[in-house]
Order: sequence, then C-alpha cells, then structure tokens
Amino acid sequence: MIAHITGKLIQKQPNALIVDVGGLGYELTVPLSTFYELGEVGAEVGLRVYTYVREDALQLFGFRTESEKKLFLLLISVSGIGPKLAITVLSGLSAEELIQAIRGGNLTKLTGIPGVGKKTAERMLVELKDKVAAILPPGLEAHVTTGVVADAGDAMRDDVISALINLGYQKAVAEKAVAAVLKETPTANFAATLKQALRHLAK
Repeated sequence: MIAHITGKLIQKQPNALIVDVGGLGYELTVPLSTFYELGEVGAEVGLRVYTYVREDALQLFGFRTESEKKLFLLLISVSGIGPKLAITVLSGLSAEELIQAIRGGNLTKLTGIPGVGKKTAERMLVELKDKVAAILPPGLEAHVTTGVVADAGDAMRDDVISALINLGYQKAVAEKAVAAVLKETPTANFAATLKQALRHLAK
C-alpha cells in the first residue's frame, strides 16, 4: 500500500500529475487545492497518498496536507461518494470551506459542487458533521495561490474553461465565471483565475 510519495514532478495539470520516483513515473489524481500549492515541472514534491484498489483498476490519489487526505477518507465513507466525486468536492471547496459548510449545515454551498445532489449533501451533513470537527486543528493550512503573474491570454482562458468543464461545470457557466474573473483581475495567472472562478461558482 503506497502511503507517501516523494520525487520530481514531471507532468502537471489540474487534478492530475506524474511524479518520477527513482525512474518510475507515478500518476496521481489530486484535488485543485493540492495542484495550487505544487511547484513547477521539475520541482521536488512530497505527497500523502491514498491507494484505491478495485478488481479492474489501481488508482493513486495525492494530497499536499494530512487534512486534505483525512477529509477525502471521510468523504468516500459516505454512501454515494466515490474517490472521483470526493476529489471534485475537495476541488470545489477548500478544506476550511468544506468543514465550515458541513458543520454549518450549508446545503446550498454543498449542492453547488458538480455531482453533489441534495440527497448526497444531506448524507454528508448527517454522517460527517461531528467527524470533521476533529480535522480542524489550530492553523489549518490555508491554500493561497502563489506564482508568477502572466498575461491572461486566450489560451490560458480556454485552459481554465476546459479545467472547469472537466470538473463537471457546464460550458456556458464556466465561460461566464472565467469572464467575470478576468474582468476583475485581467492579469491573473492560470491558477489564480481557476481558483477565483471556482469561488464565483460556489457562491
């Protein structure tokens, strides 16, 4: 069972990356909160890992913080939430926002995440409300986007829209959110635009 990976980042895109460990490339699915915090291709990274094994597949899910991994494990313990949807949930809301939404019974915020219907959100509230409190230690990591600001050209805009569509948002909705972000912050880079678009969509 793989629980942790340290190596060189050789490929990076929203929700997926490849890490070279001693000449072997491990493909991991990651939430956007982890994607934001990784360095550029070529950087050394260390990730906590959950190994998901089925008869027809073996998948690795990576997390920058222990809090993210614990939340992921709690999410997949809820009936109707598999690993893919759990990653989408962690991509739609930061760890802090997710914990606050569950503890505060905020159905609106939870059902705003693609793939999370009212019944699934209600199960999350019932099954996780008490459990998530234990994941909120003092100084829980805030996910702050850093990086070099680049021109928000058409290619970057299209990449952000594509990432949102891959997360389950409708194209028209994704385009509207990205347009709103670029209107407010026209010089935002890819990660910043993606993060702010998700915040717009979560409102």
